[in-house]
Amino acid sequence: MAQRSATGLPLIEPVIPEGLDRAFDDPAWLFEPKYDGFRGLLYVTRRDCHFRSKRGNPLRRFQDLCHWVRQELPVREVILDGEIVALDPEGRQDFRALLENRGNLHYAAFDVLWWRGRDLRGLPLARRKRILHRIVQATSTALSQVFALDTLGRDMLAAAERLDLEGIVAKRKVDPYGPETVWYKIRNQAYTQPEGRWELFRRR
Repeated sequence: MAQRSATGLPLIEPVIPEGLDRAFDDPAWLFEPKYDGFRGLLYVTRRDCHFRSKRGNPLRRFQDLCHWVRQELPVREVILDGEIVALDPEGRQDFRALLENRGNLHYAAFDVLWWRGRDLRGLPLARRKRILHRIVQATSTALSQVFALDTLGRDMLAAAERLDLEGIVAKRKVDPYGPETVWYKIRNQAYTQPEGRWELFRRR
């Protein structure tokens, strides 16, 4: 029997991207910006909500954000996968602020894994994306859907470099969500925020 979360929904092991050296173009793939925050699976029911980390631990420090996001959702039973980030006044991601509990917290969702009592992990990514778009239709202070670009991985990486983002993630459109699924992360080698990151972690 599958393990259950505090909401009663099944606990899901997230897909972790593998590193890749360079971007590529391929019509069978989607490409997304790589957000710099804490990976968080969001579990929502009519009674409760919470985030869990990629290792399955409850992220209790973001419980306020969880409730804000829940208020923005048009459904009352869902599991989303995404990234918890902190935004500065200009709307840019700030990992240092996230660690230091500063900035405006925001949840950027990039996948939907459970919806209205149905396990969606066996569906192709492209179909899950269409369902996610129905759930997260507009950007709010607390919630948005991660933009995905079809085919053009090199262009997506170039955009990430211009915006000083961490990089991009490549995902095959026909793939389900599970242990055999392979995603690739391609880093922006000129990304500025890694500077001083180890010092931040050592202080905590």
